[in-house]
Amino acid sequence: MFDRAGAHPNVGLYTDLDLHFANWMVRLSSGSGTDSLNDLWFAAALASNAVSRGHICASLPDWAGKPVEDPERLGTQGEKFPDLSEWVERLKAAPVVGSPGEFKPLVLDEKYRLYLQRYWAYEGQLADVLLAKAQSPKRAIDGELLRDGLQRLFPQESEEGVDWQKVAALAAILNGLTIISGGPGTGKTFTMTKILALMVEQARGRSPAVALAAPTGKAAARLKGVIEQSKGSLDCSAGVKALIPEEASTIHRLLGPMRRGGFRFNRENPLPYDVVVIDETSMSDLPIMAKLASALKMDAQLILLGDKEQLASVEPGAVFGDICEAAGANRFSSAFRQNVRRLTGYTLPEIRGNPSGLIDSAVLLEKNYRFGTQSGIGMLSALVNAGDGRAALELLKTGGFADISWQDVPSAEKLAGALERHSLEYYADCLKADEPVKAFALFNRFHMLCALREGPYGVVSVNQMIQQLCARRGLLRREGRWYRGQPLLVIANDYRLRLFNGDVGILLHDPETASLRVFFPSEEGRFRKILAGRLSASETAHAITVHKSQGSEFEHILILLPDRYSEVVTRELIYTAITRARRRVEVWGRDEVFVEAISSPTRRVSGLQDRLRKGTE
Repeated sequence: MFDRAGAHPNVGLYTDLDLHFANWMVRLSSGSGTDSLNDLWFAAALASNAVSRGHICASLPDWAGKPVEDPERLGTQGEKFPDLSEWVERLKAAPVVGSPGEFKPLVLDEKYRLYLQRYWAYEGQLADVLLAKAQSPKRAIDGELLRDGLQRLFPQESEEGVDWQKVAALAAILNGLTIISGGPGTGKTFTMTKILALMVEQARGRSPAVALAAPTGKAAARLKGVIEQSKGSLDCSAGVKALIPEEASTIHRLLGPMRRGGFRFNRENPLPYDVVVIDETSMSDLPIMAKLASALKMDAQLILLGDKEQLASVEPGAVFGDICEAAGANRFSSAFRQNVRRLTGYTLPEIRGNPSGLIDSAVLLEKNYRFGTQSGIGMLSALVNAGDGRAALELLKTGGFADISWQDVPSAEKLAGALERHSLEYYADCLKADEPVKAFALFNRFHMLCALREGPYGVVSVNQMIQQLCARRGLLRREGRWYRGQPLLVIANDYRLRLFNGDVGILLHDPETASLRVFFPSEEGRFRKILAGRLSASETAHAITVHKSQGSEFEHILILLPDRYSEVVTRELIYTAITRARRRVEVWGRDEVFVEAISSPTRRVSGLQDRLRKGTE
């Protein structure tokens, strides 16, 4: 029987899970007459490995004819992946490989993308729901009331063209699906607050059944805070403001996780909401978005907010980016443009090319209200987003902006000393805080974001350095593993404690128990106290990875890049890191690493864009 045993676990490209899955596929196919079990083994290993690397599937054309990676582990010195045409024909003959629509362990589509069955199903579930909602009939509205509401809530400040926030609001009232994308400072959540006010007005004083959610508890708390803070300034009646919903939860909590696995709300038991709003959608992976989509009522409206340029989830898929690419920015049908003209007075340009199945659904907010022309952060993020690494580096070094700066990253041996001189005072203040409101305010004042997890410039090593520096100065006193002021980052969902990957808590003295407790901000705007030993998976978070910083904002950030190129350091990672800052950004790096990273956009393999575009066929 064909079999590859594998070597030391988790070495090289392939994991033990990939190898075991490939061996299993081969065993299931043995005796079937398949010409080459070796070709099947390679394909199955790639499909499994693709998911662990954030892809939805493996694109066989990317690998066909190339040398096999990880040859020492696989015992394949000098071996190449098969030629594409031969590979595809042999896979089609394998009993474990099916075409789209067949229930086989592996699915091979017409573009030679190979999926695990589960991920093929997830992708189809999400695409089907999005297309159905995008192509559903427009909502019935009171046109005069909506026109008045749009004028009050989005007053025209100048003659400088289209207010895309107003167009987004109109789309959200009319459509079954609305996608609102924009960078930090473009007012996505503030626009959502106004949309909620318009919905209340359209409901004639009734409270609409709206669910507000985000991928993490941190992002949900921020969504709630922005809505709570901004609705007071709206030009609408006190009665309308009182009915604007503001409670937000995580997507997991919204779906109702059950102790034995799965969710309470699903296709058979849909969510009891007429409108579901998801903020920070770029952080959401394919499985959770597919489960959310399947749990929506047939006539429920779905509104997705996010920044399509940000890093995708660390889990499989780049869902929000794929949706935005498939929809196209600000592309509207003739009928929708007529509604815009009638209700706002704007004349939108006609679309060119083939319309998307998501036409009328996606609005890109273009004006930045936080970073103006005098903002180095705004200019830097724009250059990074455009892929112009040389110009971005020049701006950092000689641009003359007070809110951005560059420093050559110290050698690994000198990094601790540089951190002590630069940032120890920030950590000292945090460690001295004695109550949660102050502790979190200080935590959000300054933060270090690392591009990597491991290595001398990785977050594990940097956190150890910071703790050692603070201990030498007498700033922390351990009680076993813990110490007062220790920030803890949750790194795995814990449904029992209602804590989710990315949540941050701070260990503080609790007067009620006279002991240390981890204080977590709750979705209700208060704090929850949990014994540190009850946390199933957490790590110290004086510094965090850029991935874990998504959904957060800090006044001042330091971005620590490694001293050599890594495929993990990409354009989207640097853009995401820069846009976590409200007032100041420092970058520590090497010129060539920074420029190379910005020229390396992230690529996630999936078929979601193609499925969404097929909605027009």
